[in-house]
Amino acid sequence: MNAFDSAITPFERASQLRYLTCGSVDDGKSTLIGRLLYDSKLIMDDHLLALEADSEKHGTTGDEIDFALLVDGLEAEREQGITIDVAYRFFSTPRRSFIVADTPGHRQYSRNMASGASNCDLAIILIDARKGVLTQTLRHSLICHLLGIRSVVLAVNKMDLVDFDPARFDEIVADYRAKTARNAFEQFIAIPMSARFGDNVSTRSELSPWYTGPTLIEYLETVEPPLAAGSQGFRLPVQWINRPNLDFRGYSGTIVSGEVAVGDQIAVPRSGTTSMVTGLIGPTGPLQRAGAGEAITLTLADDIDISRGDVLALAKDRPEVSNQFAAHVFWMVKDPLLVGRPYLIKLGTATQTATITAISHRIDVNSGEQAPAKNLQVNEIGFCNIHLAHSIVFEPYADNRALGSFIIIDRFSNQTVGAGMVEYGLRRGTNIHAQPADVTRQQLAMMKGQQPCVIWLTGLSGAGKSTIANLLQRKLMLLGAHSFLLDGDNVRMGLNKDLSFSEADRVENIRRVGEVAKLMVDAGLIVICSFISPFRQDRAMVRELMPEGEFIEVYVQTPLEIAEQRDVKGLYAKARAGQIKNFTGIDSPYDEPEAAEIVVDTAALSADEAADAILLAIKSRLQPAG
Repeated sequence: MNAFDSAITPFERASQLRYLTCGSVDDGKSTLIGRLLYDSKLIMDDHLLALEADSEKHGTTGDEIDFALLVDGLEAEREQGITIDVAYRFFSTPRRSFIVADTPGHRQYSRNMASGASNCDLAIILIDARKGVLTQTLRHSLICHLLGIRSVVLAVNKMDLVDFDPARFDEIVADYRAKTARNAFEQFIAIPMSARFGDNVSTRSELSPWYTGPTLIEYLETVEPPLAAGSQGFRLPVQWINRPNLDFRGYSGTIVSGEVAVGDQIAVPRSGTTSMVTGLIGPTGPLQRAGAGEAITLTLADDIDISRGDVLALAKDRPEVSNQFAAHVFWMVKDPLLVGRPYLIKLGTATQTATITAISHRIDVNSGEQAPAKNLQVNEIGFCNIHLAHSIVFEPYADNRALGSFIIIDRFSNQTVGAGMVEYGLRRGTNIHAQPADVTRQQLAMMKGQQPCVIWLTGLSGAGKSTIANLLQRKLMLLGAHSFLLDGDNVRMGLNKDLSFSEADRVENIRRVGEVAKLMVDAGLIVICSFISPFRQDRAMVRELMPEGEFIEVYVQTPLEIAEQRDVKGLYAKARAGQIKNFTGIDSPYDEPEAAEIVVDTAALSADEAADAILLAIKSRLQPAG
């Protein structure tokens, strides 16, 4: 029995540690986990025989067993010798049990690494002793820090390839500490090792007599990662309203923190209503008390309004409710995050439309310093202000991981495009309230004798949108209608003169125009908007601002070659010569409408005929509603 054995308590023997391995490509993450499994005697004989055969076919260690193949289970991983997905493995020693996540090292799979880190208490960050600290090492360290990991083991691997040189080890450790000083890891240890041969992994190596610290497994068996200092109050995100019959109404979900008992007073923070817990039902039957991690159905004394996405909390300890918060955002896809573009955010069991209203800064992965940014590119991390369509229950990620983390979803592809960690609420949203008006939008429309709407003309430059829009407004005026024309060029001379033609600023251009058009519709006007508006989801954003039926999309359809022939300003020629960047149809895409209310083909129709076709389609709106 050594010093570590004598220090172990029964509680520590039964404890479990969740950790991940991360770092750059080929630093030896999978090999290290395979070595730990092998040294723990957790590989069956038949599995060992299969591993030997796989090592001959896919291995990279000559005639020896390639331990990386124990966790690189995908065929693509074995063929390329890399980790793509997150592989979870369970193993135990007499002192402790472990759940380990082997995460990818490749930059394009950083999203998988972030997913693995989100459930861990400790990170083993591997560094190839020959290569030293790399950009991906720093990126993974930053992600671990943002995801609340405060315990780090710096595993300087492949020391056998540098003859276990202590000077090289000290150089790498010093370089890493200097470049990650901002991350403020509370627990840190550096261990020289060779995962391939097991040096300082499970047994102390004779090749590094200068190293006097613990082996990796000794450290993992005894380390106690610091607990989060935040709120541990009762939180139950409601996942399902349980109504098996008319006599029973329960609220089902998994408790993410704290505990609750029959008789407790609970609140629905989003609405402010309160009630008393009358029953708790778990998988095996009734309970008197339930705690974090348990799936329960909870019943209340009062029949109050609760739905999926609500969070239940003790009445005396409620989380924050707001429609705005600041968060670190990790962007995961090649299409950039754009300020002003609407996305879906899923936090807990609630899903809402949200907009990134500002990017305060981007975090430089190499230095950890903050830099200005107008958007976020793939694998970049930024600090953003986020506005949601409705108030939501949340807590800072440092206080509650479950209610402080969220994913960002593209509204059209339903793809997860980003992940975030809430830092704090922006309470401005709770201090702003809609001011009621004595004169309603319906009364204003009746005064004008028409049904207000937005007629949104979209199409390529040169399609004829502005000409058609002018003709349409003149025809409406002759019929006695009240209208207003918002034209792309004119708006950019005033309201939007501060915006460029970058993708992010084009999104903001349409967002502002949409808000102005909404105000004009509220005033009872027929608003004609003539904008290229190339992105389908931005046109959808404007549609969602209006009541149903008040947004009429008009696709001014014209082939690109005809639009170029009509180009009296010479813009297409300049774009093809590279003199104009981000020009729609040349080096910036145009998303054709998929279900426009009106389509006019200006290759076949004159501008006047196109205006008449639009007028005919909307003529019923020139009469009062009802």
